[in-house]
Amino acid sequence: MQVHSSAPAVADAKALRDAFGVFATGVTVITTGGSVPHAMTANSFTSVSLDPPLLLVCVGKGAVMHQCITAATSFGVSVLAGHQEAEARHFADRYRPLGLAQFADIEVTPGEVTGVPLIAGAAAMFECRVWRAYDGGDHTIFVGEVLSLTRRDDCDGLLVYRGRFGEASPALQRVSA
Repeated sequence: MQVHSSAPAVADAKALRDAFGVFATGVTVITTGGSVPHAMTANSFTSVSLDPPLLLVCVGKGAVMHQCITAATSFGVSVLAGHQEAEARHFADRYRPLGLAQFADIEVTPGEVTGVPLIAGAAAMFECRVWRAYDGGDHTIFVGEVLSLTRRDDCDGLLVYRGRFGEASPALQRVSA
């Protein structure tokens, strides 16, 4: 089935990125393990299903991570805590060293099931088996089956809004009646 849009083509990628940026999102670091581990900062992450337990991440086809996750059978997702802006910036830096060297100044912990490196102190950590991959234009949508998870209750998450980092605050949490 083909879906056709009557909306005009968006020619300005910066305008599109800026418009997407008004949607506040959490910040994650996606990791792969093995002999040449790799990591990248990403905010394209969401839950998909509780049964089976699935999540997704979107990775640009030109990113080093795209090659790594395509070749891997598993990957990790660390949902960064509010105090982890430095980690987010580090793994977003295109000029950082690659391989093991990129983890030299970052505390990581190996996943219990796959051994994939996870960012220590993260608000939540997931180990996933690559379940499916779908074309998403200039990105690939990787769906992972959650094999293990860890969640902390003693910290808030790191958010990005309009390209700026901030910490989720308990004051922002809505109390249900």
